[in-house]
Amino acid sequence: MKILPTTVMLVAAFAATGCISTSDFEAAQRQIAELQEELATIKRTASSKDEVQNVNVRIAEQTETLLRSNATLVTKVNEIEERIQNTQGAVEDVTHRLDQVSGQVAKSQRDLDELKTRVTTMQAPASTAGGEATGELTVPGPAVTPTQPAGDIDPMQTYQAAYRDYQRGNFDLAIEGFRDFLSGSPASDLADNASYWIGESLFSQKKYREAIGQFDAVVNKYPKSDKVPGALLKKGYAYINVGERAQGVVQLQYVLHEHPKSQEASLARQKLKQLGIETK
Repeated sequence: MKILPTTVMLVAAFAATGCISTSDFEAAQRQIAELQEELATIKRTASSKDEVQNVNVRIAEQTETLLRSNATLVTKVNEIEERIQNTQGAVEDVTHRLDQVSGQVAKSQRDLDELKTRVTTMQAPASTAGGEATGELTVPGPAVTPTQPAGDIDPMQTYQAAYRDYQRGNFDLAIEGFRDFLSGSPASDLADNASYWIGESLFSQKKYREAIGQFDAVVNKYPKSDKVPGALLKKGYAYINVGERAQGVVQLQYVLHEHPKSQEASLARQKLKQLGIETK
């Protein structure tokens, strides 16, 4: 600022020539004071600019920090999404394996039923004229044996036909056949099996409410049957499929509690784990 030095020089010049008056001197002093105040204002303004600059620097630093934090957050979100995808893949793999195991168990149950049927048939009186056991299986179909009156059908043939219908997916025919068998032979050793396969047929048709009632009948009417664990397991599945998760979990836990060494217990444990419920 060059105004202040110039004014001082003028004052000095007037003083040197002796032409300066008291009023002139006072005017010069006022001008000097004004210039000093102006200079202070300029300094304050410069200080404010520095503060603004400092604020801008801090804002820039905070912005950079936020950007880095955002980048870190995005990375973490991507990692979480990748873990979720991997977990979903693992769940799908477990579900696939569970379906395979369920299929194997169902096949084993069918094979066991078929073997049980064969044994029961071989132990039954033969359909020969002399009444001697031949050890041969009953011929499938509604054939009439020589010792049977016309129109009568061997209950074992009815059971076998119904079971074949179940294996082929003809569930309505299977249900009808098993019910005919139960109606004609309620005290048969295969009565519990027939009742169970009615439930399985209904379950396969996704008639879950009816299947639950049928599995209840197996458990209540044949409490010592080897079909009880399977009936409890499928009852649990049925409850879950109709949206009654709590009831389904109770049934699956009951399988573990009452039949801990059965194949059904292993399947129940896997299903509970799939539902997020840990078991001992």
